[in-house]
Amino acid sequence: MLDAVEEQLAHEPTVETKKRKPMRPNPVAPWELRINPLRVYYDVEVEPEQVVRIRAVGIKERNRVRVGGEVIGL
Repeated sequence: MLDAVEEQLAHEPTVETKKRKPMRPNPVAPWELRINPLRVYYDVEVEPEQVVRIRAVGIKERNRVRVGGEVIGL
C-alpha cells in the first residue's frame, strides 16, 4: 500500500481523480487519498517547490475513519 501512496502523491497531488479528492474544510487536511480501506490526509505546499505533507493516515471502517485508534469526523 505504501508504494501506491507514493505513486499517487508523487505527480500532480492536487489533481482530483477517482482516488484523490479535495475535502470540505476540516481540521485535518484539505486533501484525501483513498487506497482500499486506507485514507491518507494531506496538504501540498507549492512555493518555493512542491512538497506533500501527510497530516494523518486512517482506516475506513463502514462510515467511520479511525486515526490512531480514535474515530474522527470529517
